Amino acid sequence: MHKGNKILIVEDEFIVANDLKMILKKHGYQVVGIASSVTQATGIIETQKPDWVLLDIILKGTETGIDLAMRLNEVQIPFLFISANTNQGILEAVKGTRPYGFLTKPFREKDLFIMLDIAKERFMTEKKDWETPVKVATGKSAKEEIVGTSPAFKEVLSQVELVAPTDTSVLLSGESGTGKEKIAQSLHQLSLRRQQPLVVVNCAAIPLSLIESELFGHEKGAFTGAQNRRIGKFEQADRGTIFLDEIGELPLEAQTKLLRVLQEQEIDRVGGDLPIKINVRIIAATNRNLEQEVAQGRFRLDLYYRLNIFPIAIPPLRERTEDIELLANYFLAKYASKLNKDIVGFTANAFAQLQAYPWPGNIREMQHLIERTVLLTKDPMISTFAFTDHMGGQTKIGGKQPQKLGSLEEMERAHILRVLESCNGKISGPGGATEILQISSSTLYTKMKKYGITSDFY
Repeated sequence: MHKGNKILIVEDEFIVANDLKMILKKHGYQVVGIASSVTQATGIIETQKPDWVLLDIILKGTETGIDLAMRLNEVQIPFLFISANTNQGILEAVKGTRPYGFLTKPFREKDLFIMLDIAKERFMTEKKDWETPVKVATGKSAKEEIVGTSPAFKEVLSQVELVAPTDTSVLLSGESGTGKEKIAQSLHQLSLRRQQPLVVVNCAAIPLSLIESELFGHEKGAFTGAQNRRIGKFEQADRGTIFLDEIGELPLEAQTKLLRVLQEQEIDRVGGDLPIKINVRIIAATNRNLEQEVAQGRFRLDLYYRLNIFPIAIPPLRERTEDIELLANYFLAKYASKLNKDIVGFTANAFAQLQAYPWPGNIREMQHLIERTVLLTKDPMISTFAFTDHMGGQTKIGGKQPQKLGSLEEMERAHILRVLESCNGKISGPGGATEILQISSSTLYTKMKKYGITSDFY
């Protein structure tokens, strides 16, 4: 018996409710009741005092599971939604209730208990002292840290520390520049797979014709030009972690193949005869609203459910204004050292500019701004900033007019960075950086190497 884990099932479908009851009892949980309506559930809650509630959305009567969820929040009883409803409006309402999990019907038995275990750990974690500073090591180096003290970012870091040691799939969502790859690195570094590879794949940067070969590999002679066997990204990540950035850019055909990998834990090389078993933990990220993509037929619903077992929403910088000064000081120290500049801090006016700016490009934009400012500043204190707008010009917020870049190479580097930012790091294909810059992929990669531009910068 799972001590202290009395569960109430609120589900209007008799067969589903009884199946849930049998599964839970088989695993040692105590089911204190089954309710098909909010009224019935309220009565059981008052008499049985459940520790957890498994909650459907559409119930008998005039009230829904969302109505009950609001009451559960008031009496501090944690709950999880289990529903087949994927209406976007309802899903938004569900998010507003702050559930400890959302499992979509039909689901596998093991998914239910993974979700329950994660939910219980998260519930216990939230009882701890939130004033303790949270620091999470990234995958590039255990010495690097993602630092934040704002409540919004602390919640993200708490979720990272909770789910990282498991093999559960994680879906990171957030605007471009919010640091999704850094969070993915932290998830890997804090996992039991930390000694194994972390393979990063930018789904938006792979040409359509090469997606299958890039992800799953190919055999020699599989197609014209396949002169040697190629080991795909999933095989490279075996026993480690694969980070699928911009997962929303995958075409539907590739989504189907990815779904099979998630379900079967095996891949087929292009031109291969036999499936190859793999052991890979999947972390995906997107700056799109995947629920909306599903509703418009651009993303598979079943794949979304498989990836969305543990979602982490990364807030934009404008929602973590408490962290602006910390981040600014971090980037100042980093680039002053890198560029060998004796700059010791910011004036009050400079900090006021940082706080007033809306940060459409988020942390990435701040990183680039401070690097550029450190490069241009000749004084020991930074007193003003030249904010680059999204049309390639400059936006001035107080202070003197911005200085011009000192050389053609500096201007070219800055221009390439702006283009990469504007297309969310997409290198080739329609809307990619090579199309905008009107140069070949090889030329762009050469210039990026020359100027030290990596994915950290865009």
